[in-house]
Amino acid sequence: MAARIWLIRHGETQWSRDGRHTGRTDIPLTEEGAAAAARLAPAVSRIDAGLVLCSPLTRARDTARLAGLSPDELTDDLLEWDYGVWEGRTTPGIRTDLHDPQWLIWDHPVPPGDSPGEQLDDVAQRVERVIGRCTPVLDEDRDCVLVAHGHVLRILTARWLGLPPIDGRLFALDAGRLSALGFEHRTPVIALWNAAS
Repeated sequence: MAARIWLIRHGETQWSRDGRHTGRTDIPLTEEGAAAAARLAPAVSRIDAGLVLCSPLTRARDTARLAGLSPDELTDDLLEWDYGVWEGRTTPGIRTDLHDPQWLIWDHPVPPGDSPGEQLDDVAQRVERVIGRCTPVLDEDRDCVLVAHGHVLRILTARWLGLPPIDGRLFALDAGRLSALGFEHRTPVIALWNAAS
């Protein structure tokens, strides 16, 4: 089997459970989030990882630990999207405030708030650096494991497939789930998506 990039979205937090945009706020895992991360350990133990990268936020680091991983590096390139003024807000609440029933984070500018905010193309540049770091490891037929957050992993998936970053919105990804990117006849593909273990 060809080498893969394994994606682990951190386990549930109170904010992810409530549908709140959780960018740089360092929210811990819930009890259920920790249990979901631990349930990934048997599957993760079978991965021949040549590189393990993790977001530095607590929810990602704790997920990695509970899944049985020791990251080679904590990298800011895997931080979640900086949502700026939308941090901590829900999509329905933002739609109400803006009087825009179609609003989505994916296709609107992100204004600064308590943090500067980050545009979609900025996140895409970060994940392309991560893919660049994985490429030589994959070329040596070793897997990579990335432990991070929902939106950043969805954008990384879009870029892996050669799609524009906005197409990350097409890949729903639940908390505490395992996915894999790989190749079929040298074409980048999704090999596994949103698995509980």
